[in-house]
Amino acid sequence: MLKRLARCIREYLRDTLLTPLLMIGEVVCECNIPIITASLINNIEAGCSMDVIWNHGFRLLLFAVISVTCGIFGGITAANASAGFAKNLRHDLYYKVQEFSFSNIDRFSTSSLVTRLTTDVANVQNAFMMIIRIAVRAPIMLVVAVIMSVQVGKKLSFVFAATIPILAFGLILMARLSMPLFRAVFKKYDRLNESVQENVQAMRVVKSFVREDYEIEKFTAASDDVRRDFLKAEKILALNAPLMQFCVYLSNILISFFAAKLIVTSGGTYLQVGTLASMITYSMQILMSLMMLSMIFVMITLASASAKRIVEVLNETSDIQNPAEPIVNVADGSVDFENVSFKYSARAENNALSHINLHISSGQTVGIIGGTGSSKTSLIQLICRLYDATEGTVKVGGVDVRQYDLETLRNQVAVVLQKNVLFSGSIKENLRWGDPDATDEDMIRICKLAQAHEFIIAHPNGYDTYIEQGGTNVSGGQKQRLCIARALLKKPKVLILDDSTSAVDTRTDALIRQALRTEIPDTTKFIIAQRISSIQDADLIVVMDGGCINAAGTHDQLLKSNQIYREVYESQNKAGGEQ
Repeated sequence: MLKRLARCIREYLRDTLLTPLLMIGEVVCECNIPIITASLINNIEAGCSMDVIWNHGFRLLLFAVISVTCGIFGGITAANASAGFAKNLRHDLYYKVQEFSFSNIDRFSTSSLVTRLTTDVANVQNAFMMIIRIAVRAPIMLVVAVIMSVQVGKKLSFVFAATIPILAFGLILMARLSMPLFRAVFKKYDRLNESVQENVQAMRVVKSFVREDYEIEKFTAASDDVRRDFLKAEKILALNAPLMQFCVYLSNILISFFAAKLIVTSGGTYLQVGTLASMITYSMQILMSLMMLSMIFVMITLASASAKRIVEVLNETSDIQNPAEPIVNVADGSVDFENVSFKYSARAENNALSHINLHISSGQTVGIIGGTGSSKTSLIQLICRLYDATEGTVKVGGVDVRQYDLETLRNQVAVVLQKNVLFSGSIKENLRWGDPDATDEDMIRICKLAQAHEFIIAHPNGYDTYIEQGGTNVSGGQKQRLCIARALLKKPKVLILDDSTSAVDTRTDALIRQALRTEIPDTTKFIIAQRISSIQDADLIVVMDGGCINAAGTHDQLLKSNQIYREVYESQNKAGGEQ
């Protein structure tokens, strides 16, 4: 896990290595100051000259300036290193998610991926900063301060042997009690994000059903769940401060008592007043180092849960990979399903598709119809390798789709999915997802084919009209037509329309189909539809039922031979007209 995360340091390696060196410099200077101070006090007590005082003062100033300088620059380099590390970590996570197949994304919920990209990365970033800065400073300060106190205070240093175990025991106990709570809270964060995401995305549904109170209750419950776990953990960690103060005051009392006793009994020969002052300073440094180490331990344990969740994503291998020697040319738009079966997960008991056999020539129009849950969308998702067939072979252009370069295949198979998505930006920017180099003339021509040109130019800004996030400022039918135009700009060999004209009227639907027939005759077209009128002039109509092909044929053939198709047709043509 650490090796995988370390790859994200990259160009910030210099700052990462420089920070510990600066921390060492700060600690060395800081630990020398009490010795110089003790020597100064002892010399003043003995009646030294001003030269001695100036000499000690200069050394104190020098060490203080060096210590502060190292601390300032150490803070800057630590901030640069940790912020850069987090940036690279988010970059790697985001790019990894882009490589995922749909089956990989199914294994991670959207809300969980958002939490990993935000909260988890922030936790790891904070831990990284502490590791290269405080985790270097604290143990070195502890070791040096102990060595210095033994040299200066001799027998007096045994006080630390009494107080350190008390503090260490308390800190370890707090960490052991709080860490399970911190680990559990991340899954609850996922549920909290999921609640927010669903509510924002489905705001229109929430308001239309007047379910604001229900959604508020659901969010409050998830938020309170997170709060309760954090509150339990924070209550435990709150004992850290009083325990620390107890150990500090106990050390000061014991050191003062035994030091005073040694000074009196030895007549000031064994221990001097300056030495006592330095011992008190070292006791503070030792105990503060232990407190910092305890916080580091808590932070690292908290971050380790986040790091594991991050590495799960980084180490996830996409189920769909490019072959070793991919084919980079799609000959034509012919599509063949050869005894294809498919299930969404290896753990699934039943197939989504079973024993599919279809042979479609390049340029044909294929209509697909069937009831909800009949796996119409599952069928077409195998063509562009959004999923891979569990059994059998899917071929495009006479070649198994698993032998193609993924980018090549998907550039030649344009899909307008059931859920139409537009991105924030102008209409032009959305259309150029299909072809980044498309000219204005290309876009106008294609939008005319998709019956989108008229409503676009009706806007004051025409093709420069800004599309709000998710396309909320255009109607469902307008969104569908823009998505069809975007797909046509790819000039694909296979075009898949997954119920993509459901929100347009029958006249517009007919005009779009007519344009597809005349303008892209060599492109193989798959049209999934609920309306018979959208597919009745197709070269081949496939009736899906329960993940299997119930029947295949032309409109006239299916009307005569297939009960499912006939029932759908008759239900849509009651009273002598389509509804």
